[in-house]
Amino acid sequence: MSTQSPATLSPEPDGRPVVYALHENADWWPPFEAAFRAAGVPVREWRLIEGELDPLSTPPEGIFWSRISASSPSRDHPFSKDYARSVLSWVEASGRRTVNGRSTIEFEVSKIAQLAALRAAGFDTPATVAVVGRSGLTDAASRLPTPFITKHNQGGKGLGVRRFDSHEEFADYVDSDDFEVPVDGITLLQEYVRPAEGFITRVEIVGGEFVYAIAADTVHGGFQLCPADACAVDPSTGLPVAPPGAEAAPLPGQKLFSLRRDFDDPIVERLVAFTKQLGIEIAGIEFIASADGRQVVYDINTNTNYNADVEAEADASGPGRIARYLGALLREHYPD
Repeated sequence: MSTQSPATLSPEPDGRPVVYALHENADWWPPFEAAFRAAGVPVREWRLIEGELDPLSTPPEGIFWSRISASSPSRDHPFSKDYARSVLSWVEASGRRTVNGRSTIEFEVSKIAQLAALRAAGFDTPATVAVVGRSGLTDAASRLPTPFITKHNQGGKGLGVRRFDSHEEFADYVDSDDFEVPVDGITLLQEYVRPAEGFITRVEIVGGEFVYAIAADTVHGGFQLCPADACAVDPSTGLPVAPPGAEAAPLPGQKLFSLRRDFDDPIVERLVAFTKQLGIEIAGIEFIASADGRQVVYDINTNTNYNADVEAEADASGPGRIARYLGALLREHYPD
């Protein structure tokens, strides 16, 4: 358990500022650590799990990059989201440069905020009803066509995502001990969008530039579409995760993520412009090319992770782009 505070964070030995990486999941950090080392960019981890903060003090000099995840409560880190809100408010009030800062946190932890922003920007999004609490779920679902899915408003890693083919099946689930209570009490009821070709596309963006697009296999991967290698293994058992919503069991050694080489679609330019408008500097945005001919954008990941198999094949590197982007910001704000 980390108890870091600003007083325990240090710049370079010669006093030069560094990049501070705010996160809570050590399992996701190694690819980024390696990328910063390769790029020669000084970085310090600040794990926002537990700690202390003096809001009247002056933050250390540096660039503050937030990788706080909506799924942090699933790792017994229930305070990380609000700890990050406090830290980012503090550093921004002092004029420090943040990347995926205070306003971006709200998109990371609220799919309602994501869908509202996407719809306002003109993207096709899935029909959705948000229900606060448990008692109104069955009535709200009765007005939806089947099949439909549920998901948690503060999600990540497929939290709370289930498909229901009948209203009776859903009513039984809501009344059962299997019902998953969302961390913020908000359950989304959403139309089920069937992919035309058995995969969704995730567009990776760093610093206002397209990095690459990946395909995530929904037939074998279901709704668990986190590309990080750590997401494929249950940390409590060490066994492969059985993806919820998969139509067929993954075969041994099967790759659920692949590079969409030479992906060229007008939606990329639109998504890049969207992130610039909202000040989201690093993101993986997911959309479905649906069986009925739509392009449905449904998820914005601001703590985006990268898949090792895709990284090995791609001409560009997600962590590498991030390290170089943050290194350039560090030099811009703290020139020698």
